[in-house]
Amino acid sequence: MQSPRERSKVRPRAGWMVMGERGRPSVLEVCRVLAVLFSLFPTVSLQCKILKCNSDLWAFNSKSGPDFCIGLRAYDNCVRRTARTCRGDLTYHSAQHGIGDLMNQHNCSKEEPTSQPRARTPLPPPPPPPVLTSQEPGSGPEGCRYEHSLPRNAPPSNYTHCGFFGVPHLRTFGDDFQTCKVEGAWPLIHNKYLSVQVTNSPVVPGSLATATTKLTIIFKNFQQCVDQKMYHAETDQLPSAFADGSKNGGDRHGANALQVVEKVLGQHVEIHARYIGTTIVVRQVGRYLTFAVRMPEDVVNSVEEGDNQDLYLCLHGCPTNQRIDLESFRARAGSRSSAGPRGFTYQSAKAKCKERLPVEDVYFPVVRVRPPVFRGHKLHHGSLLRV
Repeated sequence: MQSPRERSKVRPRAGWMVMGERGRPSVLEVCRVLAVLFSLFPTVSLQCKILKCNSDLWAFNSKSGPDFCIGLRAYDNCVRRTARTCRGDLTYHSAQHGIGDLMNQHNCSKEEPTSQPRARTPLPPPPPPPVLTSQEPGSGPEGCRYEHSLPRNAPPSNYTHCGFFGVPHLRTFGDDFQTCKVEGAWPLIHNKYLSVQVTNSPVVPGSLATATTKLTIIFKNFQQCVDQKMYHAETDQLPSAFADGSKNGGDRHGANALQVVEKVLGQHVEIHARYIGTTIVVRQVGRYLTFAVRMPEDVVNSVEEGDNQDLYLCLHGCPTNQRIDLESFRARAGSRSSAGPRGFTYQSAKAKCKERLPVEDVYFPVVRVRPPVFRGHKLHHGSLLRV
């Protein structure tokens, strides 16, 4: 495997064509996922008006036939109208992905007339899916193993990494290291196979420093391998299963190609998505979450049609106006001699961090944030080693 410095910069390329078409979700599955997303990110959803589109579809009184296609086209138009205000919103992207599959499933044309859906009496909520037992399917056919799906005699896959930790620090797929503000909900990854979004909150009132308090990962359904699954973690809630209680990819033949593995109770979880050659590590250190992923470049670049991926932090880094200039901060902090109310001067923070790692990006949070918030430099030391 090439070292990070030797690896070439991530370049856009064709999607991962050898793995075929994704499975098609039902209307109920799409609505379940959207309902969960609305409950997790209500503020974002209301701001971008995607909730109105979903409620109109849910109120429609037909489940099939020409009338249902009319309702789907109206929903598609509604989602398209929200594109500008909802770009980067995980709920919007999930709706955008699901509507295309539903229209294909019901053989609906986008060219025919649309009308407003007719209201109906709301149905009672569906019962929760059963929790899978140890009688789970095996790892399935070779198509559910990334290495086996590649063309014969193909060169070895080039793997790349992204990490998001601390206040926060970001390592992009292109090996750029940044320190950012990015308060609120931000998308890290979005491609044909999965989406990742984090929510960051200030660690000290009035400070630029933020840290991750929520993390949501959606694995999209794929062939005979896995059903669509959601993993959601929050501070002091690092679950050992997906949101539906299962620990693998569902009831398909290749379900164990996607698994949640708890390493340390409440502190360390790994998610292995073998069908796309991807490993995700989620940890809680102190009060905050850290994220790291190892992924083949083919999967990184498997963009969805019409998606310019301009806001995904792991691919393009933080927007310029969200980055913290460490050089300027170091110049200002180096001229100060007193520790002040935070407990560290620049020089004392530098000495403390160099005891463990010679990486200057860590100095900023130790100076900026009170030591108890992150248990000193331990958060940054452990997280940086993993990314």
